[in-house]
Amino acid sequence: MSKTLPEKLSAPELDLLSPMLNKEGDSWTADFQGLKLRTALQPIYSISHKRIVGYEALIRAFDTDNSAVLPLHLFELPSSDAENLLLDRLCRYLHIRNYSDISDQLNWLFLNVSPRVVTSGSQADSFFGQLLEKTGLPPHRIVMEIVEQPTDDAERLRETVAYYKKLGCLTAIDDFGAGHSNFERIWNLSPDIVKLDRTLLTRATEDHKARQILNGIASLLHQSGCLVLLEGVETRDQAMIAIDAGVDFVQGFFFKKPSIDLGQLGHAPADLDELLREYKTRNKVTQDPTRQLVEFFTGIFQDAVDRLCGGSDMGQACVEILNHPAVSRCYLVDSKGIQIDDTLISDAGIRTLDPRFKPLESTTSADWFRQTYLRQALAQPESLHVTAPYLCVTGAYMCVTLSRGYYHNGELRVLCCDILANPSPYSLSQG
Repeated sequence: MSKTLPEKLSAPELDLLSPMLNKEGDSWTADFQGLKLRTALQPIYSISHKRIVGYEALIRAFDTDNSAVLPLHLFELPSSDAENLLLDRLCRYLHIRNYSDISDQLNWLFLNVSPRVVTSGSQADSFFGQLLEKTGLPPHRIVMEIVEQPTDDAERLRETVAYYKKLGCLTAIDDFGAGHSNFERIWNLSPDIVKLDRTLLTRATEDHKARQILNGIASLLHQSGCLVLLEGVETRDQAMIAIDAGVDFVQGFFFKKPSIDLGQLGHAPADLDELLREYKTRNKVTQDPTRQLVEFFTGIFQDAVDRLCGGSDMGQACVEILNHPAVSRCYLVDSKGIQIDDTLISDAGIRTLDPRFKPLESTTSADWFRQTYLRQALAQPESLHVTAPYLCVTGAYMCVTLSRGYYHNGELRVLCCDILANPSPYSLSQG
């Protein structure tokens, strides 16, 4: 039976919340406005470690007939900020009470907290510290998830996050990449972990460009000092996308659904060994065209370099390169990265010219020193180098670049050619 709530609630303390919890068998439940609340846990896996490293705690509500009530409806019940605060703390109390009774003494517990609740309370909130002390759960095993949404008081939110960090907890931004998410929240709060919203994964499943963006976001977050978790993984293909994106952790129905059967937590293995074997096989296949490019063009580049050193101009030296149907252009660069003379465009390159990008076509005296392919060729002359596919600034199309450094009259130069990128393997038997 539900306990009666006071009409006016200040910051709810443990003494108020403790009577709302009940021990049922091996787990705890809580009463709130006629509903029975239970803890559900969903495993979070580290791809590299190939095992569970944490659990997200989710609330499950049931009515008097033991019928499930949607969490959305549960969180619509509070009619005041004080009741919102009470429900938030009651859920956290319930989750921690349950988790502290589990034999797992290593992994993290992810707890959700809404900015609306956070910013309505006091920064010097002693409740959570008291709760950890009472249950004996070390703060370093807690990850506080801040749901990604607007807040009226960004400074208060920053102070509260700082409080949890001072307490010894980790912090995470939830649902990043949806709605109001942006990197400003990352810079302001400096979370330990960022959870990417499932919509990013859904789009990446349907669109190759979105997949590249997902990989880029994961890389940027890593550079910002954050570990990255991708949630909402529901299929094997999405699991492979997550592995390829370079995220650290995964979570979703493909691995394990949330469960209120807390005694079965240890029986949630994920065969990441098999997934990683498949990834390695797929990745080896996608790299084959790159190796084929180097093997195919090594001799052709050597002939072009020999002609250049023998006094031939670019047009004469690069005839065979430009005749290949995948090559779009050739150009020569000096040791400082400055292009020498105009770019030679092949027939295939002419067909790909887009008049909308005509201001980018002329590259005379362009400076390519920032490009990795140039620095590699300068550092390791006499070897042929090849890039991964990237967006070419001279025409806004996807290409790969071959580059080879060589010495001519004592000066180091780099011969480059752009090859139109194609998701299918290159047909190198032509040319």
